[in-house]
Amino acid sequence: MPDRPVPDADELARLRARVAALEAERGAHRRRHRARSFLAVLLVVLGCALAPLGVLAAWSARTVGDTDRYVDTVAPLAAEPAVRSAAATRVTDALMPHLDLDALLAGAAPADRPRLRQALGGLGGALEGAVRAYVHDEAEAVMASRAFQTFWTDANRRIHATVEKALTGHGGGAVHLRDNTVTIDLAPVIDQVKKRLVDSGLTVAQRIPAVHTDFTVAHSDDIGRARTYLRLLQLAGNWLPVIAVLLVAAGVLLAARRRRALVAGALGIAVTTLLLGIALTVFRSFYLDALPAGVSRPAAGAVYDTLTRFLRTTVRMVVALGVVVALAAWLTGPGRYASAVRRLWHAGLGAVRATAGRLGLRTGPVGPFTRRHRRWLTWALVAAAVLAYLLWNRPTGWVVVGLTLTLLFALAVVDFFAAGGEGVEGEVGEG
Repeated sequence: MPDRPVPDADELARLRARVAALEAERGAHRRRHRARSFLAVLLVVLGCALAPLGVLAAWSARTVGDTDRYVDTVAPLAAEPAVRSAAATRVTDALMPHLDLDALLAGAAPADRPRLRQALGGLGGALEGAVRAYVHDEAEAVMASRAFQTFWTDANRRIHATVEKALTGHGGGAVHLRDNTVTIDLAPVIDQVKKRLVDSGLTVAQRIPAVHTDFTVAHSDDIGRARTYLRLLQLAGNWLPVIAVLLVAAGVLLAARRRRALVAGALGIAVTTLLLGIALTVFRSFYLDALPAGVSRPAAGAVYDTLTRFLRTTVRMVVALGVVVALAAWLTGPGRYASAVRRLWHAGLGAVRATAGRLGLRTGPVGPFTRRHRRWLTWALVAAAVLAYLLWNRPTGWVVVGLTLTLLFALAVVDFFAAGGEGVEGEVGEG
């Protein structure tokens, strides 16, 4: 056996240098890969952390900063029984000190005394309790009238600038921020109640001067700090959610495994936004427990629920959207379970197609056209679903679910017509 040539010293040096260069290149590649992966993770985490703040910023900009949206938000409060009852009680408490009960019957006009005695006598009890119940009933009648709903809507439209002042430090009007409490003056409502009392025979109510009383809309010991935070969120407006999405998208593009990064980013946004929804529920209990004496808890709860209604709707929508995107990314991936789900999908469509073939149904020219343009049709349907979501006014979680189910049905129809070229053409002929 011939002897192998022994490399000389120069050749060994070149080989060692080449190996060292390859090792250095591989090490640099690993370092770049780790740095890129770290940056991708950092961007996804930042985007997920900013997602709930983006939801808050969008709600602040649209609800607090937009008069029409604010009015639409608070208008249902006029029909809330707890708010009506609390406002009626507040009005009654403001009117009672101005009614001279001792001279009530003596001061009434002779023609009005029978009607007044009948009204008060039916209530029973002491005179003060009877008058109070009577005034409260008249106040509740005003609260239940369409006039009060109109007053509530118009007043909130006029005082929107002051609500903004209470929450952001700008504006002015009939809403006031005193001692960490946002209040509304019910003087116009008291005037309506006084008119009803006079019309019903309680003419002593004519002597009541102009009465101003405050109805508490919101209270917090940290409202000054919340005002600062809310102002910052307002300034961020609709840009913050866009920035959050862009950060997650950038992280996905930088990641080595983009599909897995997309699943993680979508689920991360859903989880952090869900935590915001949980925080809103928990804060509600703390908020109601911290209310001062004399403030109706049911009314305050109704106000809180109404003001955060669209915020909660947005939370549910973002959670649903994040779950849908994560599922879509996972189902289109190469994983074993995802592949099994896709096989079940196609098997089900094949069974439907076979049944249609036995019934004599034909796809005609639609089948070949769908097979040729299947990819374009699929992307067109996805784009249509995304466009419908973007153009939807105030999308909700159910809107996301509905659009997803509609898209799945449309994709199933495309797969049904396009399946003829995948071994089931004999079941349903092209005719």
